[in-house]
Amino acid sequence: MLSVEIHATSHIGRVRRGNEDNYLILNVTRSKAWTGAQADGEFVIETQNFDVDDNGVVLAVSDGMGGALAGEVASKMAVESVCEKILDEDIDETLTPEGYEHHLISKLYNATVYANYLIHQQGRSDAQFQGMGATFTGLGVTPQAVDVIQVGDSRAYLIRNGKIYQITKDQSLVQQLIDAQQISAEEAETHTLKNVILQALGAQNEIYPVSARLSPNKNDVVLICSDGLSNKITASTMQTIVSENLDSLATACAELVTEANENGGEDNITVVLAKLTGDNLPDPEGEDVQLELIDLGNIHDTADQDTAEIP
Repeated sequence: MLSVEIHATSHIGRVRRGNEDNYLILNVTRSKAWTGAQADGEFVIETQNFDVDDNGVVLAVSDGMGGALAGEVASKMAVESVCEKILDEDIDETLTPEGYEHHLISKLYNATVYANYLIHQQGRSDAQFQGMGATFTGLGVTPQAVDVIQVGDSRAYLIRNGKIYQITKDQSLVQQLIDAQQISAEEAETHTLKNVILQALGAQNEIYPVSARLSPNKNDVVLICSDGLSNKITASTMQTIVSENLDSLATACAELVTEANENGGEDNITVVLAKLTGDNLPDPEGEDVQLELIDLGNIHDTADQDTAEIP
C-alpha cells in the first residue's frame, strides 16, 4: 500500500496586495478536494494523509497573472476546473486497454486542456479578465507512478536520498535562451525578461502541456511551488530545509515560506510537499532519476515514451 502525507500552503508574501496563487489536493476515490489561496493575515497549512489506490491523488500549484483580480480568478479557475474535469470524466470510455496504465495522467492532461479552454473563453468574453492566464504544475500519484503535467514556470522537485532534482523545465523565455546557450543559468537569474513565460492556461487558444512520469521510491518527497518560492530560495536550500524536517513536513512547509519572505517576499508563495511511503516501494538506487517523457497528444491510441536521465 502506498501512503502519501501532504502539506500545502499559499502565502501572500510581503509586497503583493492580493494572492494570485492557488493549490489543489484531490483524492480521486473520495471525490474530495482542497484548494487554497491565503487571504490577508492568514497563514494556514493544509495537512492530509491518504492511502493511495489506482485512482490516485492529484496535487497541483497554479500561479495566476493579469490585471486587477484577473490573476486570482485564473488560478482559481485552473484548480477548480481541473478538479471538476477529473472527477467527471469516465476514462474507461475513451482509453484503449493499452493506454489504461496512463489513465490518471491522461485525465490530468485532458483536464488541463479543458481548464485552458474555460479560462481563455472567460478572458475573451469579459473585458476585465482579458489577457488573464495561469501556470499549472500538477502531479498525479498512483502506486505505480508519479505523473507530471507542466504548463508555465511553476516547478516540481523530487527530494530523494538526500538529493534534490528539478523534475519540470520552465516554459520561459530565459530557459529557452539557456537551452540555446545564449545566456547562462546565472545570467538568467537577473535577466530583464525573466518573467516572460511561453505557455499559460488561458493565454492561448491551444496549449501543449508537457507530461512525464517517474517511478516512486521509498520516502520520496515531492515539492511543487510557484516562482515566489523558486525565485527566492535555491534548490539546495529547499533540500536542506526539507531533509532537516522529514519528521515534520508541516514545519518544512512553514520554513520554506518564511525563508522566501526573509529574502524579499515580493511575490505570492505557494508550496505543496508530499512524502511517499509504503512497504512495496523500492529503496532508491544510484544518484540519477529516470524521467519518462510521455507524448499524450495521441493517448487514446497509444502513449509514446522517451526516457530522460536527471543527474
